[in-house]
Amino acid sequence: MKQKKVSMKIVNTHCAGIDVGSRSHYVAIGQMDSEVREFGVYAQDLRELCDWLKTNGIKSAALESTGSYWQNLYVELINSGIQVVLTSGRFTKNMNRKKTDVRDCQWIQKLHSLALLPSSFLPDSSTEKLRTLCRHRANMIDLKADASHKMQKFLKLLNFRLDVVVRDVTGLTGLKIIEDICKGILNPEELSKNRHYNCRKSQNDIAKALVSNERDDYIFGLKQEFERHQFYLQQIEKCDQKITEFLNQLLKSSTPKEPEEKSYKRSNKNSINGMDLNKVAFQYFQGVDLYQIPGVSHSTILSIMSEIGPEGFTKFPSAKHFASWLRLAPNNKISGGKTLSNRIPKGSSRLKIALRNAANAVGNLKESDLGRFFTKTAFKKGRQAAITATARKIAVILWNMITKNEQYHPKTTYIFLDE
Repeated sequence: MKQKKVSMKIVNTHCAGIDVGSRSHYVAIGQMDSEVREFGVYAQDLRELCDWLKTNGIKSAALESTGSYWQNLYVELINSGIQVVLTSGRFTKNMNRKKTDVRDCQWIQKLHSLALLPSSFLPDSSTEKLRTLCRHRANMIDLKADASHKMQKFLKLLNFRLDVVVRDVTGLTGLKIIEDICKGILNPEELSKNRHYNCRKSQNDIAKALVSNERDDYIFGLKQEFERHQFYLQQIEKCDQKITEFLNQLLKSSTPKEPEEKSYKRSNKNSINGMDLNKVAFQYFQGVDLYQIPGVSHSTILSIMSEIGPEGFTKFPSAKHFASWLRLAPNNKISGGKTLSNRIPKGSSRLKIALRNAANAVGNLKESDLGRFFTKTAFKKGRQAAITATARKIAVILWNMITKNEQYHPKTTYIFLDE
């Protein structure tokens, strides 16, 4: 019996496939071995790569988002006028052939010519710059928290039970006491004089908790962790200044607008100092007040501004597409008319984590429309399912507010303090 051949329509006729690597990039403009070339990763090599593609009449190229190796190549291709399709590696898997760099780039070129590679979401340039600053700031906060945990460990080893008498070891009272300990002051009465007037425990109670074993090795470790904590505080302050300058420069041409004051929205010690994010976000999203949504805090707004931006919402045709991109919508698998599975896909982006934190805060609120939805869902399916469902609802609200330039209109006015 004669074997049949299945032909597929070529959509992208003049296209290339690029296998991105740490030391070299393999580029295929066809399926023949003579149509594959290897280029280095230096700036001159990237320019040669783009010139070779333009010489052969290539109009579009597809590449995998492998680590951070693709970023410089992506910028060079865009500047050369070549359309770029950045796709995830899970869409380019070829399981039936031996894996080599040459075959990988040829396979990417073949899939791209048939228009089988979906493009990943990429924010605009201003949002990307803000995202770099905010992610770097978040990393500094994590490192500061690590230093704080190490300080608490050394305090316990020294038998300084500061964590029992103060609510926050890195608060006003705690940091002054730790600073004096690093200076060599170990007298409990002297250390207890650093008590802030707002501290709940008395000076005598604090003195009882500050009797130590005075081990030199633990004091040395505490001193180094305290210096590391102070260093990251300075770095975070510099990040705050840079973010404030960037946003002020970005919003310089916009008309200043004043949103409603929200005394029930509290900021914590990790909020950006010297900037009213309520006013900045109101101008950034062109008069849309996202702070009206219950559970949405300063960190949530900052994540929305830096991870997707106002223009990023318009890249999704509907709120369902946006929720699916966030992996907050069930991945329904249906066969024979029956639903085999409807689980939430794995994977958590920074924006998804921020929306889930906002949804968790909604579950702790006293009274709100979203809070009633959260309580009803939690009663039926549990708290984890309620967090995911409420996060998806917040994502839908965000998409509708920003793309349609609408305000949040709850059925009942929320006047309680956010926890």
